[in-house]
Amino acid sequence: MALFTPWKLSSQKLGFFLVTFGFIWGMMLLHFTIQQRTQHESSTMLREQILDLSKRYIKALAEENRNVVDGPYVGTMTAYDLKKTLAVLLDNILQRIGKLESKVDTLVLNGTGTNSTNATTTAVPSAGAGDKVNVADLINGAQEQCELPPMDGYPHCEGKVKWMKDMWRSDVCYSNYGVDGSTCSYFIYLSEVENWCPRLPWRAVNQKEEGDKGTMAEIRTDFEHLYTVMSRHEEFRWMTLRIKRLDDTWIEAIKSLAEKQNLEKWRRKKILVHLGLLTKESGFKIAENAFSGGPLGELVQWSDLITSLYLLGHDVRISASIAELKEIMKKVVGNRSGCPTQGDKVVELIYIDIVGLAQFKKTLGPSWVHYQCMLRVLDSFGTEPEFNHAHYAQSKGHKTPWGKWNLNPQQFYTMFPHTPDNSFLGFVVEQHLNASDIRHMSDIKRQNQSLVYGKVDNFWKDRNTYLDIIHTYMEVHGTVHEKGTVHMPNYVTNHGILSGRDLQFLLRETKLFVGLGFPYEGPAPLEAIANGCAFLNPKFDPPKSSRNTDFFKGKPTLRELTSQHPYAEVYIGEPYVWTVNINDPEEVEKAVKAILSQKNEPYLPYEFTCEGMLQRVNAFIEKQDFCHGQVMWPPLSALQVKLAEPGRSCKQVCQESQLICEPSYFQHLNKDKDLAKYDIHCQSSDVASDIVVPSIDEKKHCLFQGDLLLFSCAGAHATQKRICPCRDYMKGQVALCKGCL
Repeated sequence: MALFTPWKLSSQKLGFFLVTFGFIWGMMLLHFTIQQRTQHESSTMLREQILDLSKRYIKALAEENRNVVDGPYVGTMTAYDLKKTLAVLLDNILQRIGKLESKVDTLVLNGTGTNSTNATTTAVPSAGAGDKVNVADLINGAQEQCELPPMDGYPHCEGKVKWMKDMWRSDVCYSNYGVDGSTCSYFIYLSEVENWCPRLPWRAVNQKEEGDKGTMAEIRTDFEHLYTVMSRHEEFRWMTLRIKRLDDTWIEAIKSLAEKQNLEKWRRKKILVHLGLLTKESGFKIAENAFSGGPLGELVQWSDLITSLYLLGHDVRISASIAELKEIMKKVVGNRSGCPTQGDKVVELIYIDIVGLAQFKKTLGPSWVHYQCMLRVLDSFGTEPEFNHAHYAQSKGHKTPWGKWNLNPQQFYTMFPHTPDNSFLGFVVEQHLNASDIRHMSDIKRQNQSLVYGKVDNFWKDRNTYLDIIHTYMEVHGTVHEKGTVHMPNYVTNHGILSGRDLQFLLRETKLFVGLGFPYEGPAPLEAIANGCAFLNPKFDPPKSSRNTDFFKGKPTLRELTSQHPYAEVYIGEPYVWTVNINDPEEVEKAVKAILSQKNEPYLPYEFTCEGMLQRVNAFIEKQDFCHGQVMWPPLSALQVKLAEPGRSCKQVCQESQLICEPSYFQHLNKDKDLAKYDIHCQSSDVASDIVVPSIDEKKHCLFQGDLLLFSCAGAHATQKRICPCRDYMKGQVALCKGCL
């Protein structure tokens, strides 16, 4: 086997060569000189010459390499491989010097008449003596030890290191990145290539990483380029029209937000947006049906997200077909390596839907795993941890075709803040009005009338008693499709399907927006409240879920809806939202009287405005990081620990305290020493892989989480108290804590 590995001769390495071999040559000359002068110089003088030359060598070597970050784990193309070879040579030289000194001592002592048998031989240790690695073993691949940093904040690191220890030979790509079977090399790979562990403090900063930070985002204040891109896709026509209706509002919002916070201190990111639901391969035909009464919720959210990414100054590439996806990801399609592709990053963030997620995985093949942490999945109803975790979902017998993606649950982005286990992306509530319309709004007077929320006649079935009470106090209007009004009472004034603009005017002269119990969690109640209406919100007792309601069966959530619109119930409330049991005439009548006695001004939560959406999306892009092990956001200063009684979930106990359960904090409550900081003391503990831990019982026996993907705000323990991480939130911006920006 060749002793020297290929390397390039930099000036430093050349100097290292010259000094080293100069030293060897000097030793040879010294040997010759000693033989000639042994009769004239004492061994002490000769030894001083040897030590002096050694010191000069070390000094020269240090001088030549003073700016080189060196060591066995610095990376490829350093002098360390050469040093491993020279270490063996120098070890041999030092042994020869030791023998040479012994001969000199013998010659000198013999010359002075001293018996050689009484001479003291100077022992010269091997170069490896006292080192952590034996020099002779060094050339065979032995590695020096390195001190590992604390792993606090990197919950996956220990498990990843264990995996690397067993599997690093499974793919040659690991050794190409410098993994050689040592713990330090695992750490370097997992901290600098895949980012699961803390970076070793002595490692040199990657200059390319530093250079990447130079491209800063610059906010945009026009839509010219975006419209050009979207005009190439017929599938984007409905979304383009929505953006154009709101473009002035969007521009005003980005300027306003830029005045409140610095939006240009962030790096411009490469973002892929893949709309799987609009691809021909999906077969949904959502784009084709958008103008004929088809579902629009997803298109609303996608158009608002794309607008936000664009205005915030990022490099956005949009895909609505498998062919476009392959073109954008062509550098990695077909890569079957266990490691990420080397070179420039193709993308840094990927916004996608569930349909697109399956397409993405199939298109990229095995290499898709390197992009899992970059995924942000638009998911209307949400995916709870126990459905997201494939093995756990199977063990629970969940038959849903959704879920089982093994992502961090916060990578799923919802329409409303349904579950704190997922992230709330939201959308913008459209006002549908131009400047002239808004001026005329002041002339519109509220009428003693209500408007029923329900475009489909079947929604009105079995609601006559409820509507009769409302009709006793005010007119009842509807916007039901003219094709059928079988279940609509004859006293209802039906306007048929209205345009967005006409609906806004109707809401402006209406006092009460009446919920019928379905559809669940739509945007219409927010539009009504934004136009000054009160919303009568039907209460569900018992709550509706996949256990008792067909609509939710098959969806990856066990979430229980306590009303038709839980967001309006919890985060808006009275006097704008009145949540009532519509089967209780007295309760309904009391609410109607209270609504008629008040005057509501238009109200729209900040998070559903253009500016609120921009603020939230910007915070997620810059702060939410699933590719690095350390969770730095939300800041731990916002953590408030609560104990949930048996049978109660963390979502419930936090909500009762006007707080939000924050799953990012669970990892900071998953050890005895962590809980002790919050005056929770465990007398004993075990590890469990379940969604209802960490928890503690009456005997102070603690259960800690054994699988990080199962941390969940949902779920209640039958006998243990759940240990819950809560946080505060900004009023009107539920996704962000008060110190999150």
